[in-house]
Amino acid sequence: MRLLARICRVYAVLGALVPMFGFATAIGMGVMGDAWLMVSIGLTAIAAAVLVGLILPGQRRALAALSGGGAEAAGFDPGRARARLAMWTGVFNLLWAVVTVLMIVRPGASHGA
Repeated sequence: MRLLARICRVYAVLGALVPMFGFATAIGMGVMGDAWLMVSIGLTAIAAAVLVGLILPGQRRALAALSGGGAEAAGFDPGRARARLAMWTGVFNLLWAVVTVLMIVRPGASHGA
């Protein structure tokens, strides 16, 4: 579990670079005002919030409780924690899947790329 939590933290840091490259590409293509891009930016921000605000803290709490983390271990329900982490991870993945589809299909785009 520690390895998976570490992978998620590294992914979060590296994932912060994706929007930077995305903005540079969008400016280069001249599509900054397109609706599909605005929706993608919004969904990316929501996905980042889910990762940083729910998944990573949930993993931290689970690791602390499983390694005997005192107060955090009191009342810790591993089954419930696993279900919540699975749910928020699924939401995160669904958001990224929608963003990926929007980036490929680009609905309403009037130019090819």
